[in-house]
Amino acid sequence: MKKVYVVHCIDSEGPLHESLEATFERIKHIFHIELEPTKKNLQDLQEGKIKLNGIEDSVKMTLNPHLLNYNNTWDKVENMLQDCLSTEFRNKFKDSAGNGWIYNWHCVDHVDYEINPRRRDMGYHNIFDEYKRILKDTNSSQDGFQFHYHPHPMLKHAHLCATRWLGPTDKLFQVLSRRIIDRNWFPAVNRPGFQVNRPDSHWFLEQFIPFDYATLSMEPSKEDSQQFDFSAGRSGDWRRAPITWEPYHPDHDDYQKVGNCRRIIARCLNIGTRAYLMDEKEVRRAFDESRKNKNVILSFANHDFRDLRVDVKEAHRLLTKVSKDYEEVEFIYCEGVDAMRKAMRLEKKDKCELSLEIYKNSENAHTLKIISSTPTFGPQPFFAIKTVTGQYFHDNLDFQSPFKEWSYTFDEETMPLNAIESIGVATNNSYGITSVSIMDVAKNTVKSTYYNE
Repeated sequence: MKKVYVVHCIDSEGPLHESLEATFERIKHIFHIELEPTKKNLQDLQEGKIKLNGIEDSVKMTLNPHLLNYNNTWDKVENMLQDCLSTEFRNKFKDSAGNGWIYNWHCVDHVDYEINPRRRDMGYHNIFDEYKRILKDTNSSQDGFQFHYHPHPMLKHAHLCATRWLGPTDKLFQVLSRRIIDRNWFPAVNRPGFQVNRPDSHWFLEQFIPFDYATLSMEPSKEDSQQFDFSAGRSGDWRRAPITWEPYHPDHDDYQKVGNCRRIIARCLNIGTRAYLMDEKEVRRAFDESRKNKNVILSFANHDFRDLRVDVKEAHRLLTKVSKDYEEVEFIYCEGVDAMRKAMRLEKKDKCELSLEIYKNSENAHTLKIISSTPTFGPQPFFAIKTVTGQYFHDNLDFQSPFKEWSYTFDEETMPLNAIESIGVATNNSYGITSVSIMDVAKNTVKSTYYNE
């Protein structure tokens, strides 16, 4: 049997509040129309009663009552999850092999903002820890647990979009350094916030994270084209990317082109939102491509601040409807790493076992040597340190042998070793096995944790 591997990605961002005024601010931003924020105007827009020079349907889609019915507290999110994660709910929507639904939770950290009108849960690990607890309590080990990052806007406004990963703050490095050292965790899969890839995120991911569920490549609908924030490639630019469900290795200089980079990008359309939606035509494209022996991952994304159950039902309806016309093609639910391995027929590789040792050069200088038992995904692992005063830093290593051996010197040009509490080193291999090693400097002990084995 030929297979379509189905990956449901969830941008896991926690509760979201939106006032009536904020809804109309968003409409102004998306469509450049300004109306008084009243319940009557909202209802009229939802019913298409206000003439808007041809964009009425697009506005109606954006203001669909389902899309505005936010989970605005953790209680609402958790009540939804208790149902979504139950065996009973999962098994209502089985794949061709009779397996229940699988989710992939991509957790973000809302940090380093000064303005928070949507009442996002602010703080390092807040959302990560909540999902870790819920998934453990519900025995949801079949689900994926991965990374989501919101590029930081210049105005430090928690609800604004941006495109830069490398600036204007070091938030990206803070988030990952803390997840390594505080939680012994590092991702193998990325899901881009605001659908954004740009050269800086492309370069970063090529160093550290092998799999990316990202591209919104498709012919935009009339309604998509009428939304200003998606025009001209502003919110996620995938206009040149291949319109196919086959994942690809991107080009070094253009992440939208097929090339020779190590990392792999999969197409990931939206469901349960206002633009670039997965529909029956796109599901048929996936089954057609599988029938033609292409490597197919059908992935789609939504948010936890809306009712996921509605979107699961719709996705399953599309899958079961289309599958009836393709007797030789199965659809199989997958965790994100597993889907990449199976669809791309990746060769299994041994995990990277990291050796960390510190050598004394003088009273004021010490050298950390790091050796990996097998080649790392990128030329160096991610290196993080935590000071005794609770500060976190990321730095590059000194290359002794790319993909294999590195060093780092603690002295007056970096930091003295007695200022360091913990050292964290994390990497993936090309098969998506994650290795995280934490050194307690005072005790000179190392603890290693592995994921996706």
